[in-house]
Formats: sequence, structure tokens, C-alpha cells
Amino acid sequence: MTTNLPRTRLMLVTPPILDPGAITFRLMQAFAGGDVAAVLLRLAPGDERSLTERVKALAPPVQAQNVALVVEASAQVASRGGADGVHLIQGADVIAEARSSLKQERIIGVGGLRSRHDAMDMGEAGVDYVMFGEPRPDGSLPPLPAVIERASWWAEIFETPCIAYCPDADSVPTLIETGAEFVALGEWVFAEEVDIRAAVAEADAAITAQHARRTAR
Repeated sequence: MTTNLPRTRLMLVTPPILDPGAITFRLMQAFAGGDVAAVLLRLAPGDERSLTERVKALAPPVQAQNVALVVEASAQVASRGGADGVHLIQGADVIAEARSSLKQERIIGVGGLRSRHDAMDMGEAGVDYVMFGEPRPDGSLPPLPAVIERASWWAEIFETPCIAYCPDADSVPTLIETGAEFVALGEWVFAEEVDIRAAVAEADAAITAQHARRTAR
């Protein structure tokens, strides 16, 4: 029997948020469903002050649940808003600037990776995680088989954690099997017609089942 294998954990990726109050209740419902490690907060457009205020409103209730809040914004907005980290689109210069600003005090993650080479460059730049499969700027999604291949490759070879973005509920078990440290439930889980607590519970149960199979080998 194999023991002490890492257990995949969940991340939630919000839709672009304008009103923090509207999403807080949904997040609390989600946390009640199972183990959520982090929330990637996406923000609707606004000036730096308004973006910072939205982060300030959401950071305390999320962090009070022992969940990390990572913000898709500038390092300044993440820092001033009290977030645990920042999610950036690839670019060594952007990563270096964020690291200079945030030092080692906050998480720096990266997405928008178009190739294996891009991912390795970001790993060498010292990011804390890489994400595969998130929506492109035009809203389209990479093919699921490509995401599975990329996450499996990274998880097997590299120590830097990776996040596999899950486009729908049916894809959760397959992405868990990649060995990615995190599986991200996308904004679909926040849709009004979705029972977010049940969706998180189902994903968490799939993780538990997969972990039990791995440790029994």
C-alpha cells in the first residue's frame, strides 16, 4: 500500500465580479459542500480603487474559511486588497515585476500558457502554480484532451503545482486522474441553476475516491 500521496484539492474560479455581496453567499454555499483550497477571483472592469475595494470586501469572509483568495488583477490590487495571491497571464517580465512587488509574501500563479515551452519558462521564473485549460480571452476553451495531456505531463515531471481547469461537471473525474494538485471548477458552477454546494460535494467525493484508489495500489 502506498501512503502519504498528495490529495488533489479544489479551486473555484468566479465569473467577473462587480458586486462582492452577490457572490459571497454562493461561496459560503460552496465551502459547505467540501474541501475548497482556493478561490480565483475574477473582477469586472473598473479603476484600481474600485477593484481593490471589491477584493477588500471578499478577502475576510473567504479567508475566515481557511480558503486562499487569489485575484486575477494587478499585484497592487491583490496586495492592497488583502488577497493571498495574484493570478497573471504569462510573461516573464510581468512575473518578475509581481515578484519584486510582492516578494515572497503572496502566491503568484500564471495562466494563458500556449505551449509546453511557455509553461516551463514560467516554472523557471519561479511561479507558485501554473494553470492549464482556462478560457481564452475570447471565451473559448482549449480542447479537453489537450488539457488532460498537458496537466498529466506537468504533474508527472515538475514540482511546481499545476491546476487543471474543469469546463463542466462531467470532466471532473477525468481531470482528477491527471494527478494535478488542483482541479478548478469554472464559472459554470456559479450559474443560478447549479446547486453549487452539491457540485462541490460531488467533485470532492470524486477526489476522495481517486485518492483511495491511489493509496491502495
